[in-house]
Amino acid sequence: MTGKVIYQTNIPDIKLFKRGKVRDVYDLGEHYLIVSTDRLSAFDVIMNQGIPNKGKILTKISEFWFKLTQNIIENHLVSTNSVDFPEVCGKYHEQLEGRSMLVKKAELIPIECIVRGYITGSGMKDYKKTGSICGIKLPEGLVESEKLPEPIFTPSTKAEIGDHDENISAEAAIAIIGKETFDFIKNKSIELYNFAYKYAYAKGIIIADTKVEFGFSDGRIILIDELLTPDSSRFWPGDDYEKGKVQMSYDKQYVRDYLKSINFNQKPPAPDLPEDVINNTSSKYEEALNKLIK
Repeated sequence: MTGKVIYQTNIPDIKLFKRGKVRDVYDLGEHYLIVSTDRLSAFDVIMNQGIPNKGKILTKISEFWFKLTQNIIENHLVSTNSVDFPEVCGKYHEQLEGRSMLVKKAELIPIECIVRGYITGSGMKDYKKTGSICGIKLPEGLVESEKLPEPIFTPSTKAEIGDHDENISAEAAIAIIGKETFDFIKNKSIELYNFAYKYAYAKGIIIADTKVEFGFSDGRIILIDELLTPDSSRFWPGDDYEKGKVQMSYDKQYVRDYLKSINFNQKPPAPDLPEDVINNTSSKYEEALNKLIK
């Protein structure tokens, strides 16, 4: 997989709806056009350099999972084939090819739906302090990267660019979105995780946790954004897994580890990434794609 690094799109003929940490979203009237750039966000800070092929890999993986899980819940994907896009997109083919999704419009449900099958990251920090994650009491004595007795649903707020998402309790999430919506997205998130975990495990990848998002479309709750990518999930090599230590990773953990090694304060401005970190991160993303799909 080759191609020019696309750090930010420039499509003046189409209305820019929003520019996120990674994706640029354009308003095409009936639909949105989501373009996955090669930007990378770590600790909610956008890095200065893009990761080669990252946007194309994210799009391909999301498309794969959206099609594989459509019997679990409807999703927003219409097409990733540029011939299906409106004519106005045609002259921007170089920017859009392989990294764009034409999607249904949906009203965002403002909760990040996180499912954890293993304990690590911010969950491990919470557990060490309180014995719980997002108010969910866990067994005593769990160690880094240990598999949980069963997957848990740990919602968080959806922060603006530059701010940090914050883990919240189920009660706090219900106060924001209501119990009926909360129960539905919780159950669907866990069902998606269990399905994907089983599939990926057979391919040699452990999905330690993942984040999914939902929205309302024509009165129904559908799956939106990206799905089960190395950006929204922790992918660990199954062959190297060993509880009690930080795992090797197919995702952007490689960048996080580098930033920790230089004592990055997790606030803008971001430091420049060395070339070897950029190239190795690109290779990790591509390896994840190849293991899952090929």
